[in-house]
Amino acid sequence: MHNLGGVYIIWYRDMLRFQGNRIRMIGSIFLPLLFLFIFGSGLGSQMGAIAPGVNYAQFIFPGIIGMTVLTSSFMAGISLVWDREFGFLKEILVAPINRAVVAAGKTLGAATVSLIQGAIILIFAPLVGVSLSPSTVAILLALMFLLAVAMSSFGVLLATRIKSIEAFQAVTQLLLFPMIFLSGVFIPLQGMPHWMSILTKISPATYGIVSLRQIVLRETSTTILGINLLGHNMSLWNNVGVLAVFGVIMILLAMYSFSRQE
Repeated sequence: MHNLGGVYIIWYRDMLRFQGNRIRMIGSIFLPLLFLFIFGSGLGSQMGAIAPGVNYAQFIFPGIIGMTVLTSSFMAGISLVWDREFGFLKEILVAPINRAVVAAGKTLGAATVSLIQGAIILIFAPLVGVSLSPSTVAILLALMFLLAVAMSSFGVLLATRIKSIEAFQAVTQLLLFPMIFLSGVFIPLQGMPHWMSILTKISPATYGIVSLRQIVLRETSTTILGINLLGHNMSLWNNVGVLAVFGVIMILLAMYSFSRQE
């Protein structure tokens, strides 16, 4: 019970910090919308139809949702590094709870914040001609939370190994931006050079972005907007399975690594 209470307290602290930071809330929504409408309008006329009945703005809409969740959740570790530098982490580590609980609480807190930010972007679906039923929204929220947990735990894992905010920002930017551009947020995965195609399949974010796109666009043909892995056209459940396995591995590694903190 102490451990469950510890998870809740750490999660609740992240909720309060997010709620009290209005600039962060506005900024986290403004940038994705800027990408959505500037890229969607500016490049849409140049790109034409990406798939039958799918224009460029509709194509990047689920990608922007995934990018919002990915960016917010992956930066989860920076608050952990901040707590370490300013001494708050030491107070947590001497609390009578399992240290792995701290990693779990930080992961869930960051994932919840990322889910809220991604859910707000869903409101703008009608503006780009995307129709979402209540059942589709429910599925999207579940998938967004899975992506958020997977990437938040990855960020927490990095934070257990990196000791300064400056170093963490440098490493996350080095990893985050290639993941965004190689996961198919802005461009289709088909037709990429062979070496780039290999990198897209290595990136775990790709499977989350493609899954969101398959749900939003009701893409049943995996050969058009999906992933071809080792000659196999990945279905929605294949992509979700890869993302879930990655998430489980990352959160277990994050909990183990945090339990070894001094």
